[in-house]
Amino acid sequence: MGPDSSQDAQTVSQVGEFGLIDRVTTGREQPAGTLLGPGDDAAVLAAPDGRVVATTDVLVEQVHFRFDWSAPRQVGRKAVAVNLSDIAAMGAVPTGLLVGLACPPDSSTELVDELFGGMWEEAQAVGAGVVGGDVVSATALTISITALGDLQGREPVTRAGARPGDVVAVAGRLGWSAAGLAVLGRGFRSPVAVVGAHRVPEPPYAAGPLAAAGGATAMVDVSDGLLADLGHVAAASGVGIDVRTEQLDVPQRLLEVGSALGADARHWVLTGGEDQALAATFPAEAALPEGWRAIGAVTAGGGVVVDGAEYEGPSGWQHWR
Repeated sequence: MGPDSSQDAQTVSQVGEFGLIDRVTTGREQPAGTLLGPGDDAAVLAAPDGRVVATTDVLVEQVHFRFDWSAPRQVGRKAVAVNLSDIAAMGAVPTGLLVGLACPPDSSTELVDELFGGMWEEAQAVGAGVVGGDVVSATALTISITALGDLQGREPVTRAGARPGDVVAVAGRLGWSAAGLAVLGRGFRSPVAVVGAHRVPEPPYAAGPLAAAGGATAMVDVSDGLLADLGHVAAASGVGIDVRTEQLDVPQRLLEVGSALGADARHWVLTGGEDQALAATFPAEAALPEGWRAIGAVTAGGGVVVDGAEYEGPSGWQHWR
């Protein structure tokens, strides 16, 4: 959907609520599982499994993203990715998205076009679609997305099934987004690889269903930081988790960026959020599925330690802290 230059110069207040909805939905191809898409009071999606996995995230300008650091299309992709990674963390596959957008009346239609363009790109990459939502006026641009998923006959993998003796493993990148945030915070725009990782995460979507099929006992997406999110697994399962640094991959590029900024790259890997990696526990006798690598073990007791000792400093992001 390519708006012309005259449309690009308009604001959302000029095109109105329904004109804006038409812009971001018309001409988009829905996946086969969307039985009734945008345009009615509600959408209708097929649910072959008979169960629906659902999750919601809210992203607020200047809290979760900045348009001087990220292009609107990148923000759109990120907004979808943080939701779809939660679907993958349950062992499910995405089916559809409901998008709520609140924005100031003087927001340009070009900005909204690009936001939704990024959302559609990320959704269609995993076979999902934007099936409905709402747009309203507000003083700060806010994106609220509800993602839906299908378990394909598998049981959901929750945070509560880890057992002492299980292997702790991760899939996806760790620390890259935190490194990119540190670079941007210092006023730089490179290295492109780490800055790009902060702007648009690359969740290992397929690794979630693979883990479920491979016997994962618990799983979580790494949105707030590895130690913080493993802490949720430990608490829900009533176990301890020991992360072993000799098993952690600290990429050379992160070491280089850390050296340049006077920062500890290992800290980014342990506590950095927004890479939307997946962390899971597996029975010790099970072979790890493709894309998964061991980083520690589940123990009796409680809490998360690093090499057997409590980690000093914040373990990840917390709102209102």
